[in-house]
Amino acid sequence: MPLPASHAPVLADYTAALAHAPLADSTKTKYVSRLRGYLAWLADPADAGALDGDPLTDPIAATGAVRDFRRHLKNGRRAPNTIDTYLSAIDDFYARRGLGKPQARRERDARRTAPRALDARRTRRYVRHVQLTASSRDKAIALLPYYAGLRISEVVGLDLADVRLSARKGELRIRGKGRDDGKIRLLPVHADLRQALTDWLEARAGWKGASTQAAVFLNHRGGRLSDRATRDIITGLGDAVGLNDDPTEPFSPHVLRHTFATQLIRDGKDPILVAELLGHGSLDTTRRYALPTEADKAAALDALITDH
Repeated sequence: MPLPASHAPVLADYTAALAHAPLADSTKTKYVSRLRGYLAWLADPADAGALDGDPLTDPIAATGAVRDFRRHLKNGRRAPNTIDTYLSAIDDFYARRGLGKPQARRERDARRTAPRALDARRTRRYVRHVQLTASSRDKAIALLPYYAGLRISEVVGLDLADVRLSARKGELRIRGKGRDDGKIRLLPVHADLRQALTDWLEARAGWKGASTQAAVFLNHRGGRLSDRATRDIITGLGDAVGLNDDPTEPFSPHVLRHTFATQLIRDGKDPILVAELLGHGSLDTTRRYALPTEADKAAALDALITDH
């Protein structure tokens, strides 16, 4: 849908605001695209209908508009994950305008199932493959989302000053995301991850840019490794051991972060502790990991008595 001239500056202002946000490049691109669709819908009376108030300045009107837009997407048979990415982008847009997040229910909330996570067998297969085949740089990258629960943007954003290692322990200094920009969380380092990071930092000294670049992870030109390259490293290692076999939610770094959270929650760890490790602003987000998965639901039927 064409974007009217009246809304083009709104999109331009949002795009400029995202430029320095601590979000992955792929997320920024997706957010701008999703917001463009929302703004185009707002400008079309045939789609938006009669709006009560200005949804770009009035928080009550904004909530009504976003709920109507969500219904518009559902009527258009958009996938639940797609609808949720639209709503996440719109939430970020309104938060940056100072209007707060509109109260629109997420499709994933309606599903009431946990995010995709690897089971123990697949986790071991992935970790073993990474340990045996990956280079020192790629090994550290591939283990961070699982052993530390990091977002891919947090992996890419690590600087040398953020990594503190000793022979027996370690600590990661992680900068906040989105509305928590500027907030710092400190994470302990798992022993296997500590060894991988130690090996990479030793090898890094011989890389181009090692003496001038602050980034932990470098590309072969001596610059900071990009979000896309980092994501490709992890998905490639997962593909090699057959983890990309779920068409509803392909394997990605975020699946490893989900696995980190799911294993801690199901092991009985305090949700407040897990939320702190993940950098979640809301316990409701963390509690999703206690919900049953589709595999849990299927396995429950095995308890039924049969005649054979």
